[in-house]
Amino acid sequence: MLAILERIDPNSSNIDLLVALFNSLRPKRPHDSATAIANVRTLRQLLKGNPAQARALHEYVLRVLAARRHASLYTDIGVLSNSGFFTELKRRIAYRMLPPALGDEYLNDALDQVLYLKTDYLWISNVPATDWLELFDVLTSDDIELAVGDGNIMLPGILDAIRTLSYRVCAMGLEPELTRFHNEIEVFQSPFMVQNTEVNAYLDAYSNLLQGNIEHIEDARHLLVMLDQCDAVIAKIRKKALYQGTSIPLTYLLVALAQSIDRLRKLLFLVDTSGELPASCNVDIAAITVDATQDLLHPQPVSRRRAGAVGLALELIRAHNHKYKVSDLFSDNINLLARNVTENASRTGEHYIAENRREMGAMFLSSAGAGVIIGFMALFKILMSYLRSAPLVEAFMFSMNYSIGFMFIHLLHFTVATKQPAMTASRIAAGLHSKDGRNIDLDSMAELINKVFRTQNMAVLGNLATAIPTAWLIALGYKAITGHHLVSPEKAMHLLHDIDPIGSPAIFYAMIAGVCLFVAGLISGYYDNQALYTRWAQRIAQLRGLGRIIGQDRLQRLGWYLENNLGGLMGNFYFGILLGSIGTLGFLIGLPIDIRHITFSAANFATALVGLDHNMSWQLAVKSLSGIFAIGTANLLVSFGLALWVALRSRQVRFKHGMQLLKILGKRFLRAPIVFFFGSKNPPPLALLDDSANLSPTTKAQK
Repeated sequence: MLAILERIDPNSSNIDLLVALFNSLRPKRPHDSATAIANVRTLRQLLKGNPAQARALHEYVLRVLAARRHASLYTDIGVLSNSGFFTELKRRIAYRMLPPALGDEYLNDALDQVLYLKTDYLWISNVPATDWLELFDVLTSDDIELAVGDGNIMLPGILDAIRTLSYRVCAMGLEPELTRFHNEIEVFQSPFMVQNTEVNAYLDAYSNLLQGNIEHIEDARHLLVMLDQCDAVIAKIRKKALYQGTSIPLTYLLVALAQSIDRLRKLLFLVDTSGELPASCNVDIAAITVDATQDLLHPQPVSRRRAGAVGLALELIRAHNHKYKVSDLFSDNINLLARNVTENASRTGEHYIAENRREMGAMFLSSAGAGVIIGFMALFKILMSYLRSAPLVEAFMFSMNYSIGFMFIHLLHFTVATKQPAMTASRIAAGLHSKDGRNIDLDSMAELINKVFRTQNMAVLGNLATAIPTAWLIALGYKAITGHHLVSPEKAMHLLHDIDPIGSPAIFYAMIAGVCLFVAGLISGYYDNQALYTRWAQRIAQLRGLGRIIGQDRLQRLGWYLENNLGGLMGNFYFGILLGSIGTLGFLIGLPIDIRHITFSAANFATALVGLDHNMSWQLAVKSLSGIFAIGTANLLVSFGLALWVALRSRQVRFKHGMQLLKILGKRFLRAPIVFFFGSKNPPPLALLDDSANLSPTTKAQK
């Protein structure tokens, strides 16, 4: 470190020595805060003991800063561009593989050269603010605050960045994607345009102040009012999106707007001349100020502006280290879209929860109807397999068999048991998201989970109660009509081997089917969201040609039906494609992947039983039935677990009271096992199951 300080040339703007200096400060492990703090304090002591080196380093840093443009550092780092989600995604992927060329014109390129490790923000943020501020104080006797004056080399770049960000906010606020969704912007004066006018006037006055034409200017409070109005519009759009749907471009636009407005606030706070401007809520000025006065031997108060500068610097460094990180782009943009997808699934999930025994009976009948259709779907698949078609042709036929069958089940309002978890998980997540963000009524949540559990069991029983007899009768009828079995004894044993929980990878294949169920749930929610966002009912009602054929009334009913059921239809369609093509995909790429579904496995068991002329040992029967049970369990647990995880992530919920919830469920089972499995005849109304209801705390836990 000392050798580097001795080599510093105060008349040079070459960045190599600054890179070497930061290399000497950087610990070997990014989380080694003790070493990082010790290195920074060592540098401070060296500079304090040699004022000439401190002066040389100060002049050298100033020359490095003066030789580069600053505005892009504040406008581009940590703020999404308005190029769009997929363009930004491609850019990040490309630059992660081959980073862009760095030059000497821009300060953000210099940051790339100095802090080139993706973990640099960790050790820099672990060094207390007091150490950084004391190091800056040693470097120069001048005040490093961003105050008005010719000596402030950072000020022009910040002012340019404020103007640039203001123009960007104005442009994004007038994007058709946003104005179409929130047309009040066009009816009333847009706050996005007004803020740009006010910012330009403020910066013009600031320029006159710097030139000495005026003695003082108004503070930027009126600008913050306009930015607050912009934030209010963004909040309204986000709220409307929850029930009107959203899109990736709109979500990206809202995130970019929010980031630009937040950065504007922070920069305005730094250049404010009054010292009374409130800091951005995203920077904990108080914490940094307290941290910067922890030196008990030499306590010195730190200004709010210096604390704000430190906070912004740490934010820029972290954003710089993550600027090509794809996961950050997804986490910033997908939450709202995922929330909308799971909200639609949650609304669908309400229909999969029986409140009383009467509704349980209705669920049994609904799932029994689906079991009959699945019995025929299993027949068609076996017949298709006898065609010995090419792999891709066979995959297409299997997929269409599944897709058409599942869509037919949806049209008849029947229920496939394994489709429930992906929907009901979102409903449970809605209950875990309390209104005040802190308290959750665990008794109400246990009641909801209990209802989901027994409804799910009833749906499974309904599917199996008809799928097995239907497949058995079909196999008997096939033999009676054709004179030979639907499946040979060898084929029957193969079908039984496929559901063997020990001698075959049936459980693993069932988990793959659970993933397919989860994906189908996401697809269903996505298309429900798209149908709402793009107003399918209105668009279909405008089809004049189709209206002349079927009549305008039928056309409107068709539009409303598709808008309300597009997600269900498309989810079933793609679910069928997944089930029909996974096995062929595994065959083509040489991977042992396939699917096992509880209802089809049960139907195949009945078919195999007839194919063996009912000559089946009890050991084989028990093993096969155990396999069916294991397959169903894997189907349900995997799809439910993944759906619940996504629903919780989309709502940003962290639930930490699983054991307490399990204890409450156990007590409910021991107290009334019959009610636990079959429900009561007239259950009391549940106080809360969604976001909008008030929690009636019986058993509350802190999240």
